[in-house]
Amino acid sequence: MLEHGGTIRQAARIYGIPPSEWLDLSTGINPLGWPVPEIPPSAWQRLPESKDELEQAAQKYYAIEFFLSVAGAQAAIQTLPNLRPSCRVGLIATSYLEHQRTWSQQGHQVLTLRYDQLADASQTLDVIVVCNPNNPTGTILSVHELLNLYERLAARDGWLIVDESFIDTTPDLSITAEVGKEGLIVLRSLGKFFGLAGARIGFIFAWQDLLSSLNERMGPWSVNGPARWAASRALGDQLWQENARAWLIVQSKRLAALLRGFGFTVAGGTHFFQWVVDDRAQALHEFLAREAILSRLFQEPKSIRIGLPPDESGWSRLTSALDAFAANSNSHTQEFSPATAPVPRAETQ
Repeated sequence: MLEHGGTIRQAARIYGIPPSEWLDLSTGINPLGWPVPEIPPSAWQRLPESKDELEQAAQKYYAIEFFLSVAGAQAAIQTLPNLRPSCRVGLIATSYLEHQRTWSQQGHQVLTLRYDQLADASQTLDVIVVCNPNNPTGTILSVHELLNLYERLAARDGWLIVDESFIDTTPDLSITAEVGKEGLIVLRSLGKFFGLAGARIGFIFAWQDLLSSLNERMGPWSVNGPARWAASRALGDQLWQENARAWLIVQSKRLAALLRGFGFTVAGGTHFFQWVVDDRAQALHEFLAREAILSRLFQEPKSIRIGLPPDESGWSRLTSALDAFAANSNSHTQEFSPATAPVPRAETQ
C-alpha cells in the first residue's frame, strides 16, 4: 500500500513525541471541517437505505442526478479499473498515485504524461485520469479543455475520469454539470472541503449504465448510516459552505505568503495546501517533524506539501519552526539526516 498523509501515530513513534502534541499539516484536509452534531441512535441502529435524504441533498448541492454514493472517492478509484478490459491508461506524472496503482494492479498499461501531452494522448489512449485541481501541483484544467479531451476519447469508446476532490472552493471550475454523457466520469469527496475524511464518503458521477455496474460490484450498504446522516446535513448547510470557502481562500494566500517570506518557492497548491519544490524539502520535513509538525514529503520532484494551520496557535508554531529552520540553514550549524523510517512515496489525496 502507498503511504498517505495523516500518519500521526507513526510519526509519534519515530520522533518520540506524543500524538496529542502534533500539528498535522500533511493531509490537505480543511482543518475547520463541518461541525458534526450529535448523531441520533437510529443512524447507528438501522441499515442504511438508498433514496434517502443524502441523495436529495447531494442532488441539490451538485445540481446533477447521475451519481452513486461511495465510501470515499478511494472506493471508486479502486473499482473503476475492474470495469474495463485491459487497456492503455494515461495519468499525469506528478499526481495522486492511487490512480496509477489501481489501474496497474488490474493489468492495464499505464503511461505517465505531462499536461502538454494530454491532447495528443487523448487520440490514442483508452482512458485518461486527471485530478482537477491536481494534487499536489494545484494545476487546473478548464471545463473547455476537459471537454476537448473527453470528446476525443469518447469517439473511440474511451473514458475521461476527473477527480475533483479539491474543487469545492471553486465550484464554477467543475465539469460535473456535463455528466450523463457516456465516457465522462467525475469523482467528488466530502473529505477535503467538508473535513469529513473519517466518514469515508464521496460520490461518483457518470452515465446510468456505469453507475449500475458499480453499484452491483460494491454491493449493499457501501456507505454507513452515520456518514449518510452527517453528509446530508453538511451538503445542505449553505451558510457554513460560504464561510468555509472564504476562510480557506484567505488562509491559503496567507500560507503562500508565509512560505515565500522565508525564501521558499511556492510551485503550486490549492486552497487547502501549498506545494514547495526545493532541494531542502527533506531537511525541512525532518526539521518540522522534530518540532511536532507533520508535513507531506515528496521525492520526485524533491518537494513538500504543507496544509493550513487550524488556528493562530498553529500559525505561530509553523512560523517559529520556519524561522528556526531558516536560521539554521543560513548559519550551516546543523546537519539534517533522514529519519530511520522509509520515506513515503510521492502521492496522497
